[in-house]
Amino acid sequence: MSAKARAPWWFRGPEAIGAATRTAFENALQGIAYLGGVVRLMGSVGQGVMLARSRQGGRVRAEPIRAQSVRFGVNSVPIVMLVQLFIGVILALNLAPTLALYGQLERTADVVAIAVLRELGPLITAILLSGFAGASIAAELGAMVEGEEIKALRAHALDPIRFLVIPRVLATTVMMVGLTVVADIVGMFGGFLTGVFVLDIPALTYIDLTRVAVGPTDYLTGLAKSGVFGVIIASLACFEGLSVTGGAVGVGRATTTTVVKSIVWLIGADMLFTAIFYTLGL
Repeated sequence: MSAKARAPWWFRGPEAIGAATRTAFENALQGIAYLGGVVRLMGSVGQGVMLARSRQGGRVRAEPIRAQSVRFGVNSVPIVMLVQLFIGVILALNLAPTLALYGQLERTADVVAIAVLRELGPLITAILLSGFAGASIAAELGAMVEGEEIKALRAHALDPIRFLVIPRVLATTVMMVGLTVVADIVGMFGGFLTGVFVLDIPALTYIDLTRVAVGPTDYLTGLAKSGVFGVIIASLACFEGLSVTGGAVGVGRATTTTVVKSIVWLIGADMLFTAIFYTLGL
């Protein structure tokens, strides 16, 4: 009979509670440490960009940023357009029955436009980019860590943050904003096609209602979100990639973890943004 089985019932209960409390406390500490590591990396990126702009630090070359922009941004345009077109169609078809009950079928244009500009354009694009760019960045940097290329950079007095992280963060952030603009246009176009050809809403009516319903705030709040989403995706991916241990298995784990954590962070950030905008009346 094991020691645990011999223990009386009044001891096993507190022991289980204590073990669960200890596990929860350790997980909380690990979460805080992870958050601190990501925020520290973001701070290093911001400091590097500021030093490069003031010419007090090393120059950040434009060519790597351009190459990463093409790789993560331009190459992901087709999939973003396809998904957002589907989103516009889905929104319009789901809203139509409810709005028709109140005799406001043409208001499908309003709801689709605002939903795409404020929420679904930036958020869906960020989720797609977390799988398209985030996983790629984590795998690439993880392979560099395992191949000791990062150590070689440091041995030559070259900062990995400036040479590897900053170009990827800047490229992902800029491309995230650009892709959101494309996503907004295509998403509203999907709603337009559905409204005109399926719901029989006159085209000019649909366009006029969209123009009246959408203001600069709707457009700019979505773009503000998208910029922050780009920083989150790239920073998480770089942190996971630079923290890789365990060879090829570690690289695969970092890739999967990057996508999962990016989605959680993106939805959490979107919730925070929505609460702030609601409080401010935006």
